Amino acid sequence: MATTSAQVDLRQAINAVSDVIQNRPLPLREFDQIYMKAGDMVMQTSIIAQRFADRKLVFIGDGDSISLCLAYLMHRKVISEGPSEILVLDFDQRMVNAITRFADDERITDRISARLYNCIDPLPDELMGKFNAFYTNPPWGASNSGESVKVFAERGMEACGPDAVGVVVIADDSEVEWSRRVLYETQKFASEHQFYVQEMQPKMHAYHLDDAPDLRSCNLFFRAHPDRQPAQRSYALHGSRLEDFYGKNQNLRVQYVMEKERVDYGKAPSETYTLQILENK
Repeated sequence: MATTSAQVDLRQAINAVSDVIQNRPLPLREFDQIYMKAGDMVMQTSIIAQRFADRKLVFIGDGDSISLCLAYLMHRKVISEGPSEILVLDFDQRMVNAITRFADDERITDRISARLYNCIDPLPDELMGKFNAFYTNPPWGASNSGESVKVFAERGMEACGPDAVGVVVIADDSEVEWSRRVLYETQKFASEHQFYVQEMQPKMHAYHLDDAPDLRSCNLFFRAHPDRQPAQRSYALHGSRLEDFYGKNQNLRVQYVMEKERVDYGKAPSETYTLQILENK
């Protein structure tokens, strides 16, 4: 069934998102890669498709693969609207290659692409101000008062020109002090960069998070002030902005996660299982 902005064929949507999940590499917890649960991925894809319909959308990191869900569900006509163009910037080559392979297989390279980029580096000049929407689900900043969230949001803002919108997906739990602090710091940072909070959708998403299974995240939607002047330059990170980036004593010191070449993509790696052979009887 095709969709409208108010209706999604749930079975088709879940099946399509399952294809994306199968394509997604395993998370690296040391880099705060924590994946959203499948049902919430369906909901999130539908929300972002509507909110950012016909916009040029840049993802600053995308472990969840919401970007690929958007492109794929549009291609399969499970959703009827969405971004006109999607670029994913990620420091994990496994993510970049997974998106590229999937997009090539499904012939959706006209809608989505991915490239290797670490937010420690200045945003490339050719990307400055080229988009009008950004999305990020960054490291949640529990150990650095949200500095890692600010970094990812800043790169998204730098990539956007006038009349820009964006969404930051971050922890939302009124019983957890650091999450309240990060929410405040993120909104303050956005205001200092001429963005205002357009809407907050609280406690929207659940995650595969063993040490905090009840922790949820919110959608924090931003819109640029009408008089905002897009950034002209981007600067490398340094000093205290690198500290505790992925957690306590986990500073930002890795440039890229590089993928080891394999020929058996889509299959379980042989080192993860053994075979017990039937005995002759």
